[in-house]
Amino acid sequence: MRSKDSNPSRGPIARVFRLAADTMLGVIVGCVLAIIATNLLLYATAKSVFTTVNGWSITMQAGKPGHSFLLRALLADELPAANVAEESVYWITGKDGTGQKLNGQHDYVLHFPRGGLPPNDAFWSLTMTDAKKVLVANPINRYDVGDHSGLVANADGSIDIYIQNTAPARHQTNWLPAPAGNFILWLRVYQPGEAILDGKYHVPPVVEVK
Repeated sequence: MRSKDSNPSRGPIARVFRLAADTMLGVIVGCVLAIIATNLLLYATAKSVFTTVNGWSITMQAGKPGHSFLLRALLADELPAANVAEESVYWITGKDGTGQKLNGQHDYVLHFPRGGLPPNDAFWSLTMTDAKKVLVANPINRYDVGDHSGLVANADGSIDIYIQNTAPARHQTNWLPAPAGNFILWLRVYQPGEAILDGKYHVPPVVEVK
């Protein structure tokens, strides 16, 4: 009869394997928990430094010295190489004015009333990326529009930017091509005006065209 001590499952080699397995499991669980905790901290940090109005999020904290490592990591991910607010500000949105994700299966309009374009002493631009923050290839090779684009104003002086996957009839000059799937809009304003720096200026919501 074999003794209990001769059972391979209870020998020193088995104990080593069990210890290694337990250690590996502990490392994996620890890494997962660390990732979850970091994401929660980044989310909390984002809520504290970004202000969202009409679906557009903006921060005035980018580029400033003395930030914590957590805030630096957040800004490096969201706004890499961002300047201080006095040089440029950045709005980001992946949602329309009702909170629905922007998607190329729908058509949208960004309507600036007369005199409502972003105030600045340099220029502004509206850039399109896909959900992975990569520029979107399109048939007219247009990746942004702005005050350099020759946008055509409406009769009342307002300006509409048409954001959609296919060219809008009679409005191609004001068309920012969208991908077929989800996408993100980035509005950059360089040497922003006082109304922006004071937080009084708000970008209009992106509105789905029914």
